[in-house]
Amino acid sequence: MVDLADIRAAAARIEFIAVRTPLISSPALDEAVGGRILLKAENLQRTGSFKIRGAYNMLSQLSPEQAQYGAVAFSSGNHAQAVAAAGTMLGIETTIVMPEDTPPVKIENTRRLGGETVLYDRYSEDREEIAQQIADDRGATLVPPYNHEHIIAGQGTAGLEIMEQCGELGMQPDQVLSNCSGGGLTAGCAVAVNALSPDTRIYPIEPEDFDDTRRSILSGKMELNDPHSRTICDALMSAPPGDLTFAINKRLATEVLTVSDDEVREAIRFAFRYLKLVVEPGGAVSLAATLAGKLNLSGQVTVAILSGGNIDPTLFASIQAAA
Repeated sequence: MVDLADIRAAAARIEFIAVRTPLISSPALDEAVGGRILLKAENLQRTGSFKIRGAYNMLSQLSPEQAQYGAVAFSSGNHAQAVAAAGTMLGIETTIVMPEDTPPVKIENTRRLGGETVLYDRYSEDREEIAQQIADDRGATLVPPYNHEHIIAGQGTAGLEIMEQCGELGMQPDQVLSNCSGGGLTAGCAVAVNALSPDTRIYPIEPEDFDDTRRSILSGKMELNDPHSRTICDALMSAPPGDLTFAINKRLATEVLTVSDDEVREAIRFAFRYLKLVVEPGGAVSLAATLAGKLNLSGQVTVAILSGGNIDPTLFASIQAAA
């Protein structure tokens, strides 16, 4: 199981690779919720999301023999870009299995960063089977998007930074809201935050029709999403949770909250108009939960993670124009 020492070791590995992203505050946001909100701006991270943290932490630990055969990943876009970038930095060839309906900007960026892409139909094909077959054929290492100790530890460095930055501000967060799909970011941050501030509550946030983590924690077993469900949060459509992330989040999460696509759209508009930040749908769910009043935040210090900013330009324009 991942612990604080693993996360500190990951932080040392990625120190000169990942950006120490800022905690951003806004009087307009504080006024809207009646409390102090701090946004961990991982949309400003290298490759546009938090994913570089875990990808580099794992790839940098491959042996020379493993590295020579390359790495294979499966991702809707942000993990893909992170693995491609980390592989290029480390001289490791990477292949990424991506849904064919991934926003074009994410596919293009993955290729630009040095990754070979293999596209598939997310509604009729199994990305893990495709990736595993490629890895088996080439003798390559599979780099999962969330369910691996090195990935979880790498993502947990965002939580470590949150606690360090809150300390620098003389604050202790009452709660941390983390965007959640497979659960790697939430699990890593939960381990770091809980170790340094056991009284701080952890709230994973999911799209309301992709709430497999919420239902899994309630039932005590892995739950799947309805294959007919759709959401604009393309980065949060993985299912089910991983066994490692599930075990951590079941133990440390206070409650899983959900938001609608309309609430996400409003959060994207708010971030751009009031904070001058570009946030993708999957990266905006924690902000959406604060703005939609999913929790009573009055008089409290809340950290919400903006996990990514890789939004399709056409979608972004349409969301802004719809106000």
